[in-house]
Amino acid sequence: MTTAPPRLGGTRLVAVDGPSGAGKTTFAQELAAQLDAQLISTDHFATWDDPTTRWWPRLVRALDQVEQGREGRYRKTDWSQGFPCIGEGDEVVITPQRTIVLEGFSSARKSNTRLSLAIFVDHPNQQERLERATKRDGEHQREHFIRWQHYERGWFAVDETRARADYVVTSSS
Repeated sequence: MTTAPPRLGGTRLVAVDGPSGAGKTTFAQELAAQLDAQLISTDHFATWDDPTTRWWPRLVRALDQVEQGREGRYRKTDWSQGFPCIGEGDEVVITPQRTIVLEGFSSARKSNTRLSLAIFVDHPNQQERLERATKRDGEHQREHFIRWQHYERGWFAVDETRARADYVVTSSS
């Protein structure tokens, strides 16, 4: 992984993508710790109503700064009131460094040409993934996750995310 060429200025951007409940957050946390890398999550941006599109330019603007050797900044989506307040959460500073791990759904999208490496974390059983996500975020989120899983399947099919990944990791229960 450390031999992949940097494509974000002098920084390697490693995406850890995959469906909800597959284990990508845990995998990305462990990877970031091993690489002494900053971890950024697409959960800082996405909402139930906007899984992939309108928020992406906010992340790109922050990465533009890192590419130029400067700190990039953004505000997380604030969920503290039970609904998303986009860009009203805590500020995150992305610093230029050897490696940044970008974790979350759609992080390895085709349009992300700055990636040094794409890892797709999968879990073969959709129902188990639903149960994992619901257990993690609460039963009140189940219907959201069902819609989200439907959206993910379409996104991954069109974007060909898994097929383009440099590595595919299959998690277990």
